[in-house]
Amino acid sequence: MVKSFFGSNYREVEVGEIVTLAKATPLVLECGVSVSDIPIAFQTYGQLNGNRSNAILVCHALTADQYVAGTHPVTGKPGWWNEMVGPGKPIDTDRFFVICSNVLGGCMGSFGPKEINPITNKPYGLSFPFITVGDMVRAQALLLDHFGIERLFAAIGGSMGGMQVLEWATKFPERVRAAAPISTATRQSAQNIAFHEIGRQAIMADPDWCDGDYFQQKKFPSKGLAVARMAAHVTYMSEPMLQDKFGRKLQDREAYTYGFDADFRVESYLRHQGQSFVDRFDANSYLYLTRAASYFDLTEGGSKKLTDVFAGTKVRYCVVSFTSDWLYSSVESRKLVRALNAAAASVSFTEIESDKGHDSFLLDLPEFESVMRGFVTGSADLFGVD
Repeated sequence: MVKSFFGSNYREVEVGEIVTLAKATPLVLECGVSVSDIPIAFQTYGQLNGNRSNAILVCHALTADQYVAGTHPVTGKPGWWNEMVGPGKPIDTDRFFVICSNVLGGCMGSFGPKEINPITNKPYGLSFPFITVGDMVRAQALLLDHFGIERLFAAIGGSMGGMQVLEWATKFPERVRAAAPISTATRQSAQNIAFHEIGRQAIMADPDWCDGDYFQQKKFPSKGLAVARMAAHVTYMSEPMLQDKFGRKLQDREAYTYGFDADFRVESYLRHQGQSFVDRFDANSYLYLTRAASYFDLTEGGSKKLTDVFAGTKVRYCVVSFTSDWLYSSVESRKLVRALNAAAASVSFTEIESDKGHDSFLLDLPEFESVMRGFVTGSADLFGVD
């Protein structure tokens, strides 16, 4: 277990298992920078079988981390996909060996902007190289090499995790048998790029950001990061969910204050979400990860046809979307499915009724759990995974 300074008050927390990768051969990032001796933090659940055929890589979303199940060391809450991963659950750790790593650029132990630059002996800050979803996946491939896993049984993930799944299935098709991209898209939309830019500008407008050098200045852009999180969190929900949960209810008062305190419950809720996020996430990581998500495009700027990207694929796909998700809508999932069908791929598609918005894939939804259990179990039986 390795300790790392974390959060706006620079607490020291345990960040689980860490392995140093790219020792002998540097990892060349898509931006052209070569990096070596990079730490990648990860968690595993279950046991790897004798022929190493039962490994499932769970890819996390933008602001999640390697703590899929169990107790998160920072928040003290259950892992972010505790509903889905564990003994007897759809991703059954009694049968499968589950791996989840903190992505490249993250802030929970993996190589990211808060890590120490060995040349300057200071945190990288904005000297950290720009990364892409493809870079994240190639770092994960090095992690699998570390485990001696030549081929994944499955790669599964939602949102930015779904982008990683698609990257795995198209760039390393020989290393993955089944893929479940959930609540995601084949490229980032203009709307989502715009929301990410609002978040980044909120952080960079905070005077305590210090041009990314806040660790050295003993400061932290808490206000900017909180606003970024508030704006993003609205996109993870749906209007019906917000109306049902909050409506126009007031927060601990009987009448308007005619001021700028949190008069409404929804305002108080968003402020709480912003503040709790500040306590567990790094501002510069947020900048780099949102930029990486914005760069994602399987067609490489339209230079490739989406159908051609999947040509000849042997990967078995399960695509899932939710009716109220407007961040990565079902329209995007259908584009993916049409391209897979045109490439004669093995693909199933389920659009699940939910009023919970983009975050539906993180919640306890029986239909979703049934779909995932059927896909994982059925694929394992089809491929003869013990």
